[in-house]
Amino acid sequence: MIGRGHHVTQQGGIFPFPEHHQEDHPIESPANNPSHSPAQASSKMQKVIRRTALARNQAQRKAIRAAKDAQREELKDTLRQRFAFNRMEIDNIRAERQRRREDWMRGPLAPQRDAGFDGKSFGALSPQAMNPPAIPKHLRRKYINFAPGDRVCIMKGKDKGNINEVIRVDASNETVMVKDLNMADVHFPEWLSEQYGNKNPFQTVNLPIPMDDVRLVVALDDPTTGLTRDVLVEHVYGGEPILEREQGVDIPRHTRYIAGENIEIPWPRSEPPTFKDEAWDTLRMEVETPTWLPSLQSAPFPASVLDELRNKFSKYRTRHDPEWVEQKRMEDLRREYLQSRSLLTPKGELMAMIQAKKQERLETQRDENGNMIMDDQTAGFIESFMKEKNAAATKSK
Repeated sequence: MIGRGHHVTQQGGIFPFPEHHQEDHPIESPANNPSHSPAQASSKMQKVIRRTALARNQAQRKAIRAAKDAQREELKDTLRQRFAFNRMEIDNIRAERQRRREDWMRGPLAPQRDAGFDGKSFGALSPQAMNPPAIPKHLRRKYINFAPGDRVCIMKGKDKGNINEVIRVDASNETVMVKDLNMADVHFPEWLSEQYGNKNPFQTVNLPIPMDDVRLVVALDDPTTGLTRDVLVEHVYGGEPILEREQGVDIPRHTRYIAGENIEIPWPRSEPPTFKDEAWDTLRMEVETPTWLPSLQSAPFPASVLDELRNKFSKYRTRHDPEWVEQKRMEDLRREYLQSRSLLTPKGELMAMIQAKKQERLETQRDENGNMIMDDQTAGFIESFMKEKNAAATKSK
């Protein structure tokens, strides 16, 4: 049984209430009240505690199911985006193969594809090429070891082997943009080009590159020659120490190292943004001036406000008012008293009196060890029976 001095954990365990849980709204424990023992714990409070434990477990299971459903939907959305992105690339490759074969087969009669209504966008990619599909959060890297300002070398693609500076890092799809590398013409809608004052139907922009297709370029000292040279780092890992960065700086907080050598790779320097003070900004003096000092002698708000901030009758509540606990205890005592009483008729009272006298008479016939004492008549009968039995046995011999 679960008493008032115990509560149920979300895992189903039972342990006593610690003392610091009884400061604000203590639940009366049988150990603190000598009028009743722990065996007489309030069944009403047991029901309340059990209801709270079941509600918490149910809410926890519901939250776990909701998290799994959200994760599943995110994965489906990611796969849908990935399939659409791959389909776009495959369609572009197939269309280019078809056009190349048609141009070779027709020769001088090949159509002039850069003319006409579709000629403005011929050879340009769709804006979708600038937005690779996002990676689900539970599958992303724990540490992003690239930052704007890093020098990297491209390992795949048309710019393979070129080194330049990273200008943008996107952690959602784990891609980087390298300055003046992996450039491509992208066709934008006419209304979008007009907003930026661009008259050309396409623009040459940087396309994102997966992080697995680039390598960090780090300047290290050669221990043999003593000269400093650039080195391509194959594997980089992140770890502690975790540092604090200034506000507005996009440098990661962790520290990165060269795998196998444990050589720290410094982050590129990033200047924090400068904010211009405006007339509507709050002065620093007003911000740093304390306007409210909490006191230990008075509560920060009246006790009645607490019922407005939280649901007083919530099924998740674990601490209750002493008056409410006492009310539940009195209800249990009243119920036990009503159950102990029984309605007796005069005949029933007579039978109960006879049974009580009979029980009392039986108790007087017991010795100090609790065994029944035989009367003289029974003892004489047994003695005479044993003598007759012994005499018959002697005659038969």
